[in-house]
Amino acid sequence: MLTHDFESSIGYWIARAHQEYMRAFNEMLAPHGITFRQAQVLGWLAAEGPMSQSEMANRLMIEPPSLVGILNRSEAAGLVERRPDPEDGRVKLIHPLPEATRVWELVAECGQVMLSRASAGLSEEELATLHRVLLKVRENVTACEAANP
Repeated sequence: MLTHDFESSIGYWIARAHQEYMRAFNEMLAPHGITFRQAQVLGWLAAEGPMSQSEMANRLMIEPPSLVGILNRSEAAGLVERRPDPEDGRVKLIHPLPEATRVWELVAECGQVMLSRASAGLSEEELATLHRVLLKVRENVTACEAANP
């Protein structure tokens, strides 16, 4: 049997923190009828405006087919709609609807609460160190991928 000490794995630490963050954020968003992934869609639309489904999937770091269910639920909730791209009718652009603005404001408030919870007990210096270390981990992984495609 193979053995692996997950507790000593950087990837495990990051994945567990991410899972717990998403779980807690989803619980906070549930009373508002939205999920973390739907909130991410609204956030990208608020920041960058309408975009194609493939661009959105790329921003969310998920496969395009995984985005379909998120968009279906978001359309059913009256948050977004998909329209043909005027420059390429094969492409669908995701557009926010007026209700998205109201919901995004709730999401932003929940995001501030989550930030406070996640950073509780951490000094500004510790937060800066965490940011720097996570950027370095990402750079290391990206460099390895580039060197070994």
